[in-house]
Amino acid sequence: MDLVIVGSIGYDDIETPIATGSDVLGGSAVHAGVSAAFHLPETPGGVRRVGLVAPVGKDFSNSHQSKLEGLGIDFSGVERLPGKTFRWSGRYSGTMENVETISTEVNVLGDFSPEIPQPWRSPNILFCANTHPASQVMVLDQCPSSEITAIDTFMLWIETEFEDLSAALRKADLAILNEEEVCAISGEEIFMKAIKPILSGACLHGGESAGQGPRGLVIKRGSSGVFAHLPCGIIALPSYPITEVIDPTGCGDSFAGALLANMSGRKGILQDLESMRDAMIHATVSSSFTIQGLGTNKLQGLERGLYHARMDSYRRIVGL
Repeated sequence: MDLVIVGSIGYDDIETPIATGSDVLGGSAVHAGVSAAFHLPETPGGVRRVGLVAPVGKDFSNSHQSKLEGLGIDFSGVERLPGKTFRWSGRYSGTMENVETISTEVNVLGDFSPEIPQPWRSPNILFCANTHPASQVMVLDQCPSSEITAIDTFMLWIETEFEDLSAALRKADLAILNEEEVCAISGEEIFMKAIKPILSGACLHGGESAGQGPRGLVIKRGSSGVFAHLPCGIIALPSYPITEVIDPTGCGDSFAGALLANMSGRKGILQDLESMRDAMIHATVSSSFTIQGLGTNKLQGLERGLYHARMDSYRRIVGL
């Protein structure tokens, strides 16, 4: 498998100043998977290259499963469990940089212990999307032969599961986090000051004596773009200018999915500055489409001609 994504599949109820939607297909694994599958389409022989590992409940729609499979996503790692599917409800206002969570129903995600299918245990890339850090550690331990491992998290786990999160970060090659998260992990107010103590492990549980942190750090900065500190060097890119934001939900996950898909199969890419910059450009352009529709709607029907036109426009913006 090229890319294995472990995360959540769920339904979102979303309210923004521009649009509202109920029972919108969402979750970290869905957003990352849809984005990745666009960049890693099925082979001519019909082999799917992106696999999801996540739980869904008995209420999960068969049509939604068919839709994801139709996009080229392998669903054989998804478990259908008794109970209800994960559900989140949120409201955006103003510039939509922040969201008010109205409710979170963990449901089947609460007691889920991810089991990576045996044939998937040596993927090109393993991505632990936003799930409980203890589950991330379990997944990373199941796939020691992954060429590259990547991890995401969010504020709740930083505040309540810091020891397990520290263990997961130490096992990962790459952490893909937002600016608020890197500052919270490090205790620093400025994200640039947060980088060194995360990479060295100094600010993680147990300090440097417990081991180094991830090899690289990609920091998502919303409308301010993205900053990466990697073994090959430093990369900074602006966001793609969008005049009308409809829904930012899952933007960071779609960024990660596109980034990792474009890293897949490129040995030693963390040491290759130009290849990593190219992957981050694809990620930035992909996430710019995400925010122009509810959930993954815009990415699901994205025309390749439109994508490449925006890619060309963005390369001119950044002078590449």
